[in-house]
Amino acid sequence: MFSFIISLVALVVGYILYGRFVEKVFGPDPSRKTPAVAKSDGVDFIVMPSWKVFMIQFLNIAGTGPIFGAIMGAKFGPSSYLWIVLGCIFAGAVHDYFVGMLSVRHGGAGLPEIVGHYLGGGTKKVMLVFSVILLLLVGTVFVYSPALILGDLAGDGGRGSIMIWVAVIFVYYIVATLLPIDKVIGKVYPLFAIALLFMAAALMVGLLVKWPDIPEIWDGLGNMGGNLGLADQPIFPCLFITIACGAISGFHATQSPLMARCMENERLGRPIFYGSMITEGIVALVWAAVSSYFFFAGGAEEVGSTLSAAAPTVVTKVSSSWLGIIGGILAIMGVVAAPITSGDTAFRSARLIIADFASFEQKSIRNRLVICIPMFLAATLLLWYNVADENGFNTIWRYFGWANQTLAVFALWTATSFLARRRGSLSYLITFIPAVFMTAVCTTYICIAKIGFNLPSDWNFIIGAVAMAVSVALFYIWKIKYDKQYA
Repeated sequence: MFSFIISLVALVVGYILYGRFVEKVFGPDPSRKTPAVAKSDGVDFIVMPSWKVFMIQFLNIAGTGPIFGAIMGAKFGPSSYLWIVLGCIFAGAVHDYFVGMLSVRHGGAGLPEIVGHYLGGGTKKVMLVFSVILLLLVGTVFVYSPALILGDLAGDGGRGSIMIWVAVIFVYYIVATLLPIDKVIGKVYPLFAIALLFMAAALMVGLLVKWPDIPEIWDGLGNMGGNLGLADQPIFPCLFITIACGAISGFHATQSPLMARCMENERLGRPIFYGSMITEGIVALVWAAVSSYFFFAGGAEEVGSTLSAAAPTVVTKVSSSWLGIIGGILAIMGVVAAPITSGDTAFRSARLIIADFASFEQKSIRNRLVICIPMFLAATLLLWYNVADENGFNTIWRYFGWANQTLAVFALWTATSFLARRRGSLSYLITFIPAVFMTAVCTTYICIAKIGFNLPSDWNFIIGAVAMAVSVALFYIWKIKYDKQYA
């Protein structure tokens, strides 16, 4: 528990100190007109109160990642705490802040537009396809996981009940994606965010009251999940793919531009973008600690479950047992709301990314339908595969996990390119270091994973070192050329 408390304090201090440093490096200008003011259209570009923008951004990026990812990542042991804290402060929050603020500076542009500006037109086209595919995967996986929990909550976890919930959630996605952002998202999402925060706060109180004897960081950072099905998964790179949204997630790079179109002033960037990521890190940290108790200190026995329980089962069992019926329902609803709202904004982001690329205005409902109809048909096919194949969901999730972190790599290199253009400054190091590390993580994972090249897992450090060396060399070759060209 001492590691949990130290990690919690570190996240808060990280926001205050490092968040302020990152803000200073970027240099927000309060006098500049934001896209919400300059390009107001009543649909996607709308000025909203800063507290609402924060709540929506937090809920958009939360999804199931900081909950399910933290539960699965906790099986590795206390190394999960270290990744959540260091990843969140020095990688994830920096990633979210720069993407959000670069979007503000470029008129509310989506990720492919920003990437294209700093990494070239060819990369922009790759990112367009990559981003849309990832967002469709997000929309799909964030339908099925809340449907599982709602089926259990209703007392019928059977396939028929789950399919009904899948249909209900999917219909909601269609409606919310088409409506102006302030009609559903602006009104309902802050309430869902409060439910999610209530869940985290209530479980944190439960942890402090119980003060369980869970593994500490100083007990060792090796893989403790040998008996939990992780014997063949090395911490590097598997932990860094498993815990994504609680530390760093490329999906966030598709969501920050949504709120960049609703911010009234650039000075709000740190609390909205950097702050919401730190808040998500706290949620992930709480679930990592709860799960450590569940997996390593008798928590599963207490709530009447088994160590092999899947993440949704851990959520329902722990919430109901610790918080009582009403508290458990509120907590579970917070967990359900997070993926549903992230899936909704995933489809919205996909619509806007396609519209930006095609220069297709989105003020009229007809134009929105032109993009949405084929997009939802594609998502329906993915959903059909997801439920028709017993292992479909797990397969899609694994691809999503790798694609998600790879998208973060592109976003970090984009921010690095932006900062590296400042001659005589080493400020680019704040994004360069996490960019190099995440490049090594994603390259290594796709090389050793069964969904990739399935190379021997004990090659992980060699592959990672080579990926780091190559990425560093390529960056400095580019930088030397750039500095000479604009000297």
